[in-house]
Amino acid sequence: MQERNRLTADINHVVLVGRAGKDPEMRYFESGRVVTTFSIAVNRPMKDGITDWFDIEIWGKPAEIAGEYVKKGTMVGIDGKVRWDSWTRKDTGDKQIKPIVIADNIRLLGSKKDNNPNAVPQQVE
Repeated sequence: MQERNRLTADINHVVLVGRAGKDPEMRYFESGRVVTTFSIAVNRPMKDGITDWFDIEIWGKPAEIAGEYVKKGTMVGIDGKVRWDSWTRKDTGDKQIKPIVIADNIRLLGSKKDNNPNAVPQQVE
């Protein structure tokens, strides 16, 4: 029976590649923990012109790296899991639900300027 349960385990894993929609926001807590939040835009394949937006939350050392190096337009790779946040709107009483991607890893893949062949390269001295 245990072998069967191992084979049918649930998986909550997501991999996204897209561009940051805005500069990240970092928050430090009294405990010393840090969280960084931002959104990314992921274009759907097949040239249908649809863009999906994902809210990203990342904790710890990766959060500090994201807060320092991710800027609006930066291409990033996100590896994590989905958490569903829910709340009730005070004005209408309607229940709201929103997915948040809790990033375990982030990969900095470049910025708009890095991927623009017409951009003038900056010289580093």
